[in-house]
Amino acid sequence: MARNIGGQYTTHRVLGRGGAGTVWLGEGPEGPVAIKVLREDLAADPDLAERFAHERHALLGLEHPHIVGVHDLLVSEGPEGRDIALVMDLVRGPDLRAHLDRERRLAPHDAVALTAEVASALAVAHAAGIVHRDVKPENILLDPVEGGRGEGAGRGFTALLTDFGVAKLIDEPRHGGKGGVVGTPDYMAPEIVEGLPPRAAVDIYALVTVLYELLAGFTPFGGGHPGAVLRRQVTETAAPLPGVPAELWELIQQCLAKAPASRLRAAELASRLRELLPAVAGLPPLDIGDPLAEPTPEAEPAPAAAHAAGAADEDQGPERVAVPLVRGAAPDSERATHTRMRVPDADELAGGAHGTARVIRPAGAPRAGSARHGAAARRRRRLAVTAAALLAAGAVGGWLLFSGGDGDSGDNGAPPGVVERLDEPGEP
Repeated sequence: MARNIGGQYTTHRVLGRGGAGTVWLGEGPEGPVAIKVLREDLAADPDLAERFAHERHALLGLEHPHIVGVHDLLVSEGPEGRDIALVMDLVRGPDLRAHLDRERRLAPHDAVALTAEVASALAVAHAAGIVHRDVKPENILLDPVEGGRGEGAGRGFTALLTDFGVAKLIDEPRHGGKGGVVGTPDYMAPEIVEGLPPRAAVDIYALVTVLYELLAGFTPFGGGHPGAVLRRQVTETAAPLPGVPAELWELIQQCLAKAPASRLRAAELASRLRELLPAVAGLPPLDIGDPLAEPTPEAEPAPAAAHAAGAADEDQGPERVAVPLVRGAAPDSERATHTRMRVPDADELAGGAHGTARVIRPAGAPRAGSARHGAAARRRRRLAVTAAALLAAGAVGGWLLFSGGDGDSGDNGAPPGVVERLDEPGEP
């Protein structure tokens, strides 16, 4: 059903739904556009309209070949209430999440080239003082390349980063509050988890997490309860990916550093990635298994929220679903929330074992479990053996203490085996 937005734009049909709102195919004075209408509860906030007006000029002036352009930011009153919407360029291709759901992982050259495109977009935004704060595959659109020419022609598409400013606009005191944390757990930088203000370095961390996922088929710290994911972001290191050139892995490690100052800037990241393109040219997609795909008796099973119910087809890998940050929040097609949770305190963050979050294995190899579970399983086995030995010793000692001397099985009523051990030469 057609709906008028702001007097000069009309929505026609839904293109997608996410944690912050609904994206519509729309029509404006200059032709087709995409219109992102924020959720009703967000639009009802009178302070949000003021924040939109404050950010309007900065977002409208953000132009780059790999950024989805924003035509307008609208606040309008209608018979159904207030509408707050972003009017953006219409991109005909899918988002990167849909592409990954189909392909599972990319060849290293395609993954590195795509990440370099997004890094160059972030460099322009950061220079303008804008932090995206929610870089993830759902916010990277793939624009088809026509005629087989230009950047991205080998892949058939070029990457465009969208949803600039949305996370910042809705993450204000009324919606987050002091001590709140907003974002998508799999891509959230450690400093956000610890309650520090988000700077440009959080976008670098999130983007290289996306690069890791493009190569591996899974994120370095994802899986399980969102609180566990956030803890891993702070305490654990990413497991190396076999088959990745050393120079590329060093770059990934540097940009996943826990200290924001250790990460590269966006322009440096884009340049370094492009320099690495010859080194990864011709490499096939990595042949590794997802550590969460095959649970073992030793490893603790991940909660059902981490994966879709039921086993996924082996060729497609496990189905990924949204992991809401608050209990009861419904998963959405963006695998993200824009809801928030309390920042974990120091004791909670330090509560898990330190080490690697993943043990990467070749595809088809049996899963050994993650490092944090393996050590715990060994400790449990040692404790069980020790307890069994103590119980056996206690049973024998109790039998000797309370049995009479007129038993039928040997001296002092003890079994013959016990008598043989006690009756040493020279003893009475």
